[in-house]
Amino acid sequence: MAQPPFRADQVGSLLRPAALSETRARWRRSEASAGELRAAEDVAIREAVAKQEAIGLEGITDGEFRRDWWHLDFLSRLEGVTLRENPGPKFGGTEEQPPIPTVTGHIRCARPIMVDDFAFLKSVTTKTAKMTIPSPSMLHLRGGRASISREIYPDIDAFWADVAAAYREAIAQLGRAGCSYLQLDDVSFAYLCDPKIRANCRNNGDDPEQLPRRYAEVINAVVKDRPAGMTITMHTCRGNFKSAWVAEGGYDPVAEAMFSTDLDGYFMEFDSARAGTFEPLRLLPRGKKAVLGLVTTKVGELESKDTLRRRIEEAATIVPLDDLCLSPQCGFSSTHHGNVLSQDDQWKKLERIVQVAKEIWG
Repeated sequence: MAQPPFRADQVGSLLRPAALSETRARWRRSEASAGELRAAEDVAIREAVAKQEAIGLEGITDGEFRRDWWHLDFLSRLEGVTLRENPGPKFGGTEEQPPIPTVTGHIRCARPIMVDDFAFLKSVTTKTAKMTIPSPSMLHLRGGRASISREIYPDIDAFWADVAAAYREAIAQLGRAGCSYLQLDDVSFAYLCDPKIRANCRNNGDDPEQLPRRYAEVINAVVKDRPAGMTITMHTCRGNFKSAWVAEGGYDPVAEAMFSTDLDGYFMEFDSARAGTFEPLRLLPRGKKAVLGLVTTKVGELESKDTLRRRIEEAATIVPLDDLCLSPQCGFSSTHHGNVLSQDDQWKKLERIVQVAKEIWG
């Protein structure tokens, strides 16, 4: 049986069906109960799973249908985390901005986080249930040192030690629920390729030259006791909110640190010139997989098979073809709002990925 990451894979989030969005809006207005919302999510997830399986995907997600935000729903359930308005670099083309997590208490994983969500997904698919959670660096990147209470954590090393311990506990709980495929969503590496993000880090009291290495060390501390048989990958991109992005720049400044993480694969955005060339892939350790995010989730236009094939061949001049896979550059709906494309566009793109992967790797 194939091991993840799969030749045709996906990042995680899917566009929310209209019926689910409607129920969620009613629940917000206190016109629907939490039970009704959960039931609507269950129905939507079963349908999405059936579609993923029918297309031929091996790694199946719940579309993140139970979340509002790809990262905040998880992070805000850690003890010691509070959400506040984002003062830093903004997403272009949209008034609404995601809040940012701030650390106001000691970080702990005091109770299971999203374990029930995973268990439901696992119960409704015959394929590999894939779970996505935000990387630990997402507690730091946007607000930096300035967003971590100096009263609680005068020593930043103590903060990172608590974060790593909390994550090890959260991952162990997912492992006990049968999770064998986990993805850490980590925009920090791709963001730190951008001079304006690096400037923001300095304003927050951090050294952007040091951060990629620090984030890699924390990830290694998080995964060192991973449950037996669990594949752990990372996804990185330059922002994905209502088809908008934040950062641009190639992976050159961060590739070495990123590939020093003890992970099995890297989902890397390569759908536009914003991501630079494939050249940094030369640093990918042999035997690890680079999942090429060549299919954009930001617009509906379908990539041609020829274009995808040509780009994979280009990457294969740097990394052996056997170490490559194909996926979208990001999720289709990192937040509940969704990107500017249709359900039909989404499923055609996922289908195209499966078709091209079959033609290339068999």
